[in-house]
This record gives sequence, structure tokens and C-alpha cells, in this order.
Amino acid sequence: MAVRTPDPNPGWLSDDELQQARERMPILYVEAIPVRLDGLGQVTEIGLLLRMNAQSEITRTVVSGRVMRGERVRDALYRHLEKDLGPMAFPQLPADPTPFHVAEYFPLPGDGIYADDRQHAVSLCYIVPVTGSCDPRQDALELTWLSPEAAASELVTSEMEGGRGALVRAALARLGALR
Repeated sequence: MAVRTPDPNPGWLSDDELQQARERMPILYVEAIPVRLDGLGQVTEIGLLLRMNAQSEITRTVVSGRVMRGERVRDALYRHLEKDLGPMAFPQLPADPTPFHVAEYFPLPGDGIYADDRQHAVSLCYIVPVTGSCDPRQDALELTWLSPEAAASELVTSEMEGGRGALVRAALARLGALR
């Protein structure tokens, strides 16, 4: 009788399995908008990642990633923050992981504010204060810290794909950081 080696990443799907799942059901994601706060808890900066998309265009985005099967939302949020910002970012996760917003991404244009041509996805969105130094990893080219006004500007939000500029503006509005 052959002994099966356990899958080291049982929560991950192969590329083919992921494509099949994306064609059949919504996929759950977490998204995080890193912020720096002053001593009074007011937002001083918003962290946006610079990435290259599939069309080799430079775009801005937020921390984002799938939730694995059997993974707690809080753990997924922490994993993606560490993956994108580095281990010394020291994100301050909320005691209660209630999202400030739920974004629903649709594959067809015009179905909503948010779009993702690969899939129908539901994203739990968080605002996460970061106190450490950030060293972007994985596919992020850099992390840029912007003032709330600059992050909400038309120039910056137009560089964000899938409606994420609206997500950043929603976060800033929730924080009372839009003037």
C-alpha cells in the first residue's frame, strides 16, 4: 500500500483548479489599505503598492490576496500584509476583524464599481495601521507613502485598476481624512 505524502499547501488550488473555481463561484479575498497615524490617531499617510500588471503596465494597488481554505480571515490578512510589506512592517490588526467595506468584483464591465476580468470575487476590505519599516516583496515594485489628499487625487486613483481608487477614497472617507 502506497503512502501518500500530505500536500504542504492544502489550502491552495493548482492553476487549473483555480481557473475552474473562478468560472463557477466567487472567490474570497482580503484587501488592506496600510496607513500611518500621528499621535492623535489621525491618518498622515496611505501606503500604495506599485506593480506591473499582465499587460506590462505600471499600476498602483493595495495589499490584496485570496483566503485559503481553512484559513481564518485574520490570518489571511496578516499573511498578505507580511507578504506584500515585509516582516518588519508591524501591522496593527484590529481586535475585531470586521471589514470597513465589502467590495464585489465582477468579470463583466459595467456590473459595479469594482471589476476583475478573471473572476467574480468578494473582498473584505480593511484599513490597517502600520508602525514598522516596509520592504515590499513578491510582485510589488515599491511601496509609496502618500498624503491622504494625494492618495485621493484623480491622478493617483486613475493609476489603480479594478476600481481600487474608489476603495481608497472610501477608506479615506471612513477615516475622516478627505478634506
